Amino acid sequence: MKTLEIDVVSDVICPWCFLGKRRLDKAIASIDDIKVEVNWRPFLLDPGIPKEGMSRREYTENKFGPECLKTVHDPLIAAGNEDDVPFQFEKITRTPNTIDAHRLIRWSHPTGKQHDVAERLFMAYWNEGKDVGDRKVLLAIATEAGLDATEISAKFEQDTDLGAVRAEVEQASRMGITGVPCFILGREQGVTGAQPARVLADAIRQLASPNSA
Repeated sequence: MKTLEIDVVSDVICPWCFLGKRRLDKAIASIDDIKVEVNWRPFLLDPGIPKEGMSRREYTENKFGPECLKTVHDPLIAAGNEDDVPFQFEKITRTPNTIDAHRLIRWSHPTGKQHDVAERLFMAYWNEGKDVGDRKVLLAIATEAGLDATEISAKFEQDTDLGAVRAEVEQASRMGITGVPCFILGREQGVTGAQPARVLADAIRQLASPNSA
């Protein structure tokens, strides 16, 4: 069976990334002759968010303007209803800095739990309104995933891989990635945006085809 790696460049606080993740899952589920290995790569949707995070209302008003708040999420809600993405925007009170969330995603890779941890982080923020910049929340998610919370806590305190995650964020910028999600198929083909599952599935099949260049 052919194996194809997909690097997903995303941020936990990007709603389109959550939608893109669910659509990727559907695409993978529709393909039974290609083994897909997903790697999650960090991106900071807004590098200016302070370490302690900020008020969600303040963040959205600054970004979209107060007059747009009532309707700005309508396209996402509609898309989410079609693809089983349970957005609960009214529960979110904080817009966190996600550098620590990205560190947790990185640490979950060797355990084979990275995709599960990414899903749990998306759900925690977009469905449950939890502050995924809070290390207590992150440690709870780590425990749920079967990771060693004591070890994860020590890594947080010691700034383990902080520089490595920031370097990956900078690398994405150098690659010209300005919007997420961005799916990099087989280290050679990029698909930007929360594309429909069929589009992602077609791209995977095409790249994995023996006749592909």
